[in-house]
Amino acid sequence: MKIFIANLGSTSFKYKLFDMSNGEVPYAVGNADRIGQPNGNWNLSSGSSGSAMTGEAQFKSHGDAIDFHLQLLQSESIISGLGDIEAIGFKAVHGGPISGAVVVDDRVLGIMEEFSDVAPLHNPPYISAMKALQKLLPDIVQVAVFETSFHQSIPEKRQVYAIPYEWTEKLGIRRYGFHGASHGYIGSRMKEIDDTLVRVISCHLGGSSSICAIEDGRSVANSFGMTAQTGIPHAVRVGDFDPFSMLKLEAAGIDREVIWQRLGRESGLLGMSGISSDLRDIEQAANDGNERALLTIDVLVESIRFYVGAYLTVLGGADALCFTGGIGQYSSIIRRKVVEGLDYAGVILDQGKNQKADGRLENRIDGPAGQVQIWILPTNEELMVARQVMHVLNNK
Repeated sequence: MKIFIANLGSTSFKYKLFDMSNGEVPYAVGNADRIGQPNGNWNLSSGSSGSAMTGEAQFKSHGDAIDFHLQLLQSESIISGLGDIEAIGFKAVHGGPISGAVVVDDRVLGIMEEFSDVAPLHNPPYISAMKALQKLLPDIVQVAVFETSFHQSIPEKRQVYAIPYEWTEKLGIRRYGFHGASHGYIGSRMKEIDDTLVRVISCHLGGSSSICAIEDGRSVANSFGMTAQTGIPHAVRVGDFDPFSMLKLEAAGIDREVIWQRLGRESGLLGMSGISSDLRDIEQAANDGNERALLTIDVLVESIRFYVGAYLTVLGGADALCFTGGIGQYSSIIRRKVVEGLDYAGVILDQGKNQKADGRLENRIDGPAGQVQIWILPTNEELMVARQVMHVLNNK
């Protein structure tokens, strides 16, 4: 069965095309990044033909990126037509009371729309893509696999905010946790590598970032809260922020809608640096001595370290610390700064391995004196989604 798995990040689109009847190795993989920004990039590799392609393009929206790649798959004869695709799986973000893997229908779309106000960068592009593909491929089953499902195992004491309890009960305002497919993959992969690695801290760092404490393959804490705007700073989203700061902003005469817009789309790495939402650009500016770029890196690192330290407490130490995502896999600077001074917890980096590591591959980068394994692990969110899509299809 051929399944197209779509993974829409805040500034990226990744996909894998699986033939699940022939195992779990995708026969086509593609992505587009810097969506909504200038100088976007795309690539496509095909296991069936052995071809690899890359290029530059400006994608105004996720819809543009999806359409571009669907046409590319056909023009390169990887699929003969869109009818070759038998199911579409989405790594969906926020479904409120819906969790797990569900067939996309009007009810699911409606609930996703209800929660678009708290997932403004994620739900709208997913809803738009789902509706567009329903029209384009009306006979193909779509399955949404929600990011929150992996975090249902988090204890209630780490879910509930200190707010009037009726808001928790009636409005569902609580910590949900996201990046479930990614952290779930890291947890399962670490058990495959070494089943004695029970306590894992997973750092998914990219355009959207989060830290997760995993115990015996199950999520027990996640840096996200009610929304994907929270936790550590993201590419354009604020991360943790005192809600009472709104009073000061409104007193300064800034319209509330403008505040939400700027917190959700003009903050994070972009807002702090004033340079770019892409860490690669910020690291280059920092190398040139730009003070705001240097500060941006420091703020990001301190936030990551805050959660890593907290989760060392939650887990009672760690057996492994993992880095994944575009920043986690490719920024040796961030990895080095995050683990500096953590030797007291047995976290000791091999500087040479860290510097030379190829972020496309699995790499163990801890030093010989360390007691905690440190890994660079390319995540495989699409595989996790594909497995759940198959489960839904097999139980229809």
